[in-house]
Amino acid sequence: MRTGRHGVCLAGVLLLAALPLQANEVVSVKRITMDLAAEIADAAVKACRDKGYQVSAVVVDRNGNTQMAMRDTLASRFTLQIAEEKANLVIMSGMPSGEFRGSRQDIRPELNHIDGIVVMDGGLPIQAAGTNIAAIGVSGAPGGDIDADCAAEGIASVQERLDFIE
Repeated sequence: MRTGRHGVCLAGVLLLAALPLQANEVVSVKRITMDLAAEIADAAVKACRDKGYQVSAVVVDRNGNTQMAMRDTLASRFTLQIAEEKANLVIMSGMPSGEFRGSRQDIRPELNHIDGIVVMDGGLPIQAAGTNIAAIGVSGAPGGDIDADCAAEGIASVQERLDFIE
């Protein structure tokens, strides 16, 4: 009886499948869904609109991929790019963009030359069960502090649900 190359490969796969995996060989990660990202971005844009500002909000996932982008009707198109770059700074640093900006003035000029990030206030981490699962950046209000407040309101709109994610 000839088993051939395919038979040997199949036997090898079955043997490997029978071996128990060690706990540290598989990593589970939490990821934000498009729907949750949309809720957060929408709430942030509306929070700024209620204050009289037209902004954009961008939510990126834990890898810096855009999950949701929203631009209010009269917000400049450039606010989308700036909001995304603020969120990407949060992903890179693991902290609010304003906090990072304040603590790393020494390298700010160099960081602003890295494609895809900008060192400005207005980006915040989105956490579930103590883990950064995403980030939001807001841009368009007359000051990064206002952008950050709107981002915080966006996150606060779903915070209770985030607190119960395991």
